[in-house]
Amino acid sequence: MLGFFKKDKPGSAYTGPPIEVDWVRNSRGKFHRLLHIDTTSEGLRGLSGVYVIWHSGVKPGWVYVDRTSNLASALDTAQENEDINEYEINGGLYVTWYPIVEKHQDGVVKFLNETMKPKVKNPHVSGIKDGAISVVVPKRKG
Repeated sequence: MLGFFKKDKPGSAYTGPPIEVDWVRNSRGKFHRLLHIDTTSEGLRGLSGVYVIWHSGVKPGWVYVDRTSNLASALDTAQENEDINEYEINGGLYVTWYPIVEKHQDGVVKFLNETMKPKVKNPHVSGIKDGAISVVVPKRKG
C-alpha cells in the first residue's frame, strides 16, 4: 500500500491524509501478546516492516516503535529487552507490525514516534532525515 504514494521530494514530509494501515492481528482478530508470539511460526524471519509495542491496563500506553529488515529478530530482541518488559505488569505487552516498503519506513517511524511518544526512546529516531509519513495508528476493534 505505501509503495504507491509520492512524497514531494526526498526528505520532505508526506502531506496527505493519514494512510490507512492494516496492522497485523492474530487469527482471532486480536493483537499478539509480545511475550507469547512465536516469530518463526508467524513467518517473520526476514520480513521487513514497522512494528509498534504497547501495554494494556488501566492507563494503556505506547512503549516502543521501530523499523527492521527482520521482524523475527527484532521482536525476539524486544522480548528480552528489560526497558520494554518493565511495562508487562501494566496489563500485558502487545505488538503489531506492517510490512511497509523499506524506503518509507523511516518516515513512518518518525511520525509514529512523534505522535505516540513511546515510553522507551528509540535512539535511531533522532537520526532520521526523512520527513514524517502519517499513518493511522493501531486501534482495538470496537
